[in-house]
Formats: sequence, structure tokens, C-alpha cells
Amino acid sequence: MTRKQQWVLVCSAFILLSSLAWSERAVAQSQNSSQNSVTPLVRVLQAKGILTAEEVAQLSQASSASDADSRLAKLLLSKGIISQADYTQMLGEPALVAASSPTSGNVSLVSTVYHVPGPAAVAPAPAPAVASTAPIVTVDSDQQQVPPSQTASVSPTTISAANPIRPFPVGGIKKGELKPAITVAGVGITPYGFLKATFVHDTSSPGGDDFPLPGFLTDTGPNGAPEFHVKARASRFGTNFEWGDRNPNLTVTGKLEMDFEGNFNRSDNRNLSSIRSSNVGIRLAFGRVDYKFTNADTFSALFGQDWTPFASSTLPNILETTGLGIGFGVLWERAPQMRFGWTHNFGGFQLMPELAVVLPAVGDVPSAANISNQLGYGERQGPDSAAPQMEGRVVGQWQLDHAPGVAPAQLIVSFEEGHRTAIVLAAGVPPAFKAAFPQGASVSSPTNGVTLEWQLPSHWLTLIGKVYSGSDLRYYFAGQLFSNYNYVVGLKGTADGTSIDGGSTVVFGTNASGNPVFAPQLPVRARGGFAQIGLPISRWFGSDPEGRNAGWSLYGMYGTDQANTRDLAKAAPAGSRARGDMTVGTLNYKLNKWVSFSFEESLYRTRANTAVLDLPLFKGLHQHEWRDVRSEGGAIFSF
Repeated sequence: MTRKQQWVLVCSAFILLSSLAWSERAVAQSQNSSQNSVTPLVRVLQAKGILTAEEVAQLSQASSASDADSRLAKLLLSKGIISQADYTQMLGEPALVAASSPTSGNVSLVSTVYHVPGPAAVAPAPAPAVASTAPIVTVDSDQQQVPPSQTASVSPTTISAANPIRPFPVGGIKKGELKPAITVAGVGITPYGFLKATFVHDTSSPGGDDFPLPGFLTDTGPNGAPEFHVKARASRFGTNFEWGDRNPNLTVTGKLEMDFEGNFNRSDNRNLSSIRSSNVGIRLAFGRVDYKFTNADTFSALFGQDWTPFASSTLPNILETTGLGIGFGVLWERAPQMRFGWTHNFGGFQLMPELAVVLPAVGDVPSAANISNQLGYGERQGPDSAAPQMEGRVVGQWQLDHAPGVAPAQLIVSFEEGHRTAIVLAAGVPPAFKAAFPQGASVSSPTNGVTLEWQLPSHWLTLIGKVYSGSDLRYYFAGQLFSNYNYVVGLKGTADGTSIDGGSTVVFGTNASGNPVFAPQLPVRARGGFAQIGLPISRWFGSDPEGRNAGWSLYGMYGTDQANTRDLAKAAPAGSRARGDMTVGTLNYKLNKWVSFSFEESLYRTRANTAVLDLPLFKGLHQHEWRDVRSEGGAIFSF
């Protein structure tokens, strides 16, 4: 090696060592400087163990305050501290961030993380007429109030999408999320509800009801039995509760909700006016516990009456909520239950399985001659099975559209399984069979079902729906409201016995061997579903979110429900109706976040079971199809 090469090598080594030394010094200075530049919020999160020292160091290397906010938001989202909606709100409001602080966006971030009411919580944010974007969202469909975490936050510069209204939260309810209106002895209380008044015209309503039911339940007379109603009994009142607890990971909440769609009065001071004096009735009444084990795992438990995990996750957004598609493909129910769930956040995708022990019920009501039984205890064939009804669901949730004001998407699978039992007392056994059944008899049948549901919101349109299949789905308003039937094939010398509650007829007879038996009861199988599209019209045209044109939305849906015709053919007597469907269009206008106006035009149809010898009557004639063209419109005042 020459002397020149040696000098080049020495100089290169010196330059390299000097560069490393200056680099380390610069890094140290940068770290010291960044430690000094770390915001108070970041220090608080580190002190609480939410952020690690390494993560704080990464945040301190941000090139700007907005970059620091973006990095912090991604960390909190990945840890499950904030929801995707919170993340979208925070990063989608540059104007709000700038207004909050001239030097950084941390004021906006504090509101997002700790749910501090701010401009986004109180600014008018028009949405479909069935939901308010206030901190507690009241809905005017047959479903419960939705916690704020289930509705995408909307900035003052964004009109909400046509978001689904969901009865169930995913991931539990966070502490303080319900934002109580008042606090009494450590219990937060927030009343909510709406006053709803609509006019209704049906071209055929033979039962005299102000909501649709399947056709061919009875004759309609010569002209289809058209009716006109003005109704206010769909109004609703409820209260959210939150009980204080020292543990920051434990949230204890509850709900009590009532409506006025119960029975009508019969008393001296109400007989003449009974049509406008319907009684108040319980809808929901439950307590709930949510415990956050880690940033990614939350346990939930609910005790009381709530929407059933089977079939009730996805409901259409329509104005008619008294029946909400009874016998036309919607499928839903509320019931006393004990429900347990677990949510795991994979980072951008949440998975929540839930399992519930539910009051066994099948909807076999006592006969008219035994109405006192129904007044005394409702139905008893479900509880007479002496076993709980098991229900569950598995939901996956993720953000399909990251535009502001769009709720997360969901896919849901749900199921149910249970039994019913009809008991015939010894006195109810037909005389010819008393010797064979001296102590009476009992016969059972199963109920089961499964659904696949989807909710796919976007800022252009929203698609929701479900399909279902099962047996004996009467309690869930499906299967054309048929429950079970007596399988009398092969029996001779049959005679009827009445169940103890008067809700079922049990058939006795002799089999091919000449032995006295009672006919097995089998469930009527059913299938169906619905699909609905929601269109946020005002958002399409870029309306001013604080203007009067910001609240227009349009919904269209189709639903169908069919009972298995083979089962109906084996029934005695055969069922007269086999399939029903509904086509509904709803136009909503939201005047402001409290007042909405809606108009709905719909067609309800029921198809006859062509296997019967005599088709059922409609307009006094034997017909294949019953139909009702229904018009409803009115106003909803929410609070």
C-alpha cells in the first residue's frame, strides 16, 4: 500500500468516525428536544400505560403537529382505544383541528379519546329521518336506541351517510360514552324518545289494525275492507342509565324503554274512546356490564329484556314500525334473556361472538275461549318445554368506506334452537282414549333457525339485508305465522283433545297396529328475507349540512316470507296462505336534528296455498292473492 493510499484510508476513517459521533450527538439532541416537545396528552397516555416509551419516541419524531396527531390516531386505533369512526372524524376535520388550536390538533384529539362534547357532537348533522346524530341517537323504527359508538361521528362539514340503525353495540360500551343528562347518587340518567304522528290509508285491512298483517286471515267483505287511521301510539319513551364504578375498565349501563302500542282499554271512562286509549307496554328493560381486559379484548354481559341475538341485528329503515314486516320477511323479536359476548379487535377488524339463554317462547297463544290464560301469563307452551331457548350470533365489523360520516360495515350469522310442549290433562283426553292415557298426554316439537345478515354502508349508498331459514318461526313473525301441525297420516278413528292452555289441538287416534296413540306435532318450515337500499340524496348533491336541504334521503326495500307448502299440505286443516311479500319506498326529510317528516308508499301481498281445495276469500270471492296498497306519512319529533 502506498503512502498516498494510507493517507486516503486514514482520512476516510476519520471522516466516518466524525460523522458517527455527530450523528449520535444529533440523535441525542433530537431525543432531548423531542422529549420536551411531547404534548401533555401523550405524557398522560404514557403514564396510564396506554403508550410505551418506544411509541412515545416514535411520536416525538413527527415532522409536524398534524403528523403527530396522525401517528397517535393510528396507535390508538390499533390498540382499540378509539373506534374507526373516531379515527375518521379526527383526521377528516382539518378545519375543526385548526380552529381548536393554532399550533396543534390535540384539542380535537382530546375530545375524541375522552369523548368530551365538542362542536362535532352538537353541530347539526342531517341524517335519515329515523335517526338523530345527537350524542344519544334515537330511532323511529322498531329497534332500540343506538349507543354513540355505533353511529359514525359527523363533522359540521359532512352530511351523514344512510347508516344502518343497530340494536347491538360491537366492542362493548365505553365508560362515559352515554353522556348522562343528569347524575343522581352516582347514576347517570339520560331520557330519550320521540313523538310520532302519522296518517295511514290501507286498501285492505280486514282485521281493523293500523299496521299490516298477512292476508287471508279472514274474509274482507265485498270491497277489501279499506281503512284510514291517524295514529300517535307509535310514540316512544326511554331512559339510559350508567352506574359509576372506580375501575376505569368496567362499564355498567342499563336501559328502560316503553311504547303505547299495547291493548285498548275497556272501562266505563274509556269504552267510548278506547280507539285512542291504547296502553303503555314494556319494550326493553336490561342492565349491562362491559369489562375491557386488554386494548383488544372486551367482555360483555346483559341481563333483562332486549332484542334477540337471533335475527334482530338487521332491521329495515321504514316508517311503519308497529308491525315492521310481520309475515313479510323481516324477522325480529325482543325477549327476556341473559346474553354474554366477547369482542376481539384485530386492528381494523372486530369479531364478536355472543351467546344467550332466552325465555323459551313460540307464540302459540291461548284460544279466544281461554283469553284469561293469556291475560294471566301470556303463553306457556315454550316454558312448558322445561328447557331454555339458546340463541347466538357472530358479527364481524370493519370500515368499508373511510369517508367521514360513514358507519362500519357488518356481516352477521345468527341462530336459535328451542322446544315447545303442549300438555293435555286427563280431563281433556277424548273419551275413547282415556283408558290408554289415564294421566293425560304431552307432545313436543322443535323450533330452530339461522340467518345471514349484511350491512354495507358507504357515502354513496347503503345496502342491508338478511336471509333466513328455519322451522316454527311464528314467534319471530315469519313462516306466515304458522307454528306446528299434527301429523295425522296413517291414523284412524281420530279425535281431538285441547291443550291445558287452549292454544293447541292434540289429535288422538289408532295407528296401523291398532294401538292408541297421539299424533306427533311437527314444525312448519319457513324461509325468506329482505334487502334494502338507502340513498343519502342530500349528500350526493353537496348540500350545506347546516342548511334546510341537508336532510333528504330515500329508501327502497323488498321482503318475502314463505311457509313450506309440503308442511302446509300435511296440516289438518291445510294452511290457506303460503307466501307473503312487501315492496316499500320511503322518502325522509330531516328539518333539523330533532324534527323529521316522512312519506311511505308500500304494497303488501299474500299468496294462497294452492294445495287447498277451496281458495280463501278476498273481496267475497275465492282468490289466489290478497293485496294491500298502503300509504303512510307524518312527523317525528325526537329528543
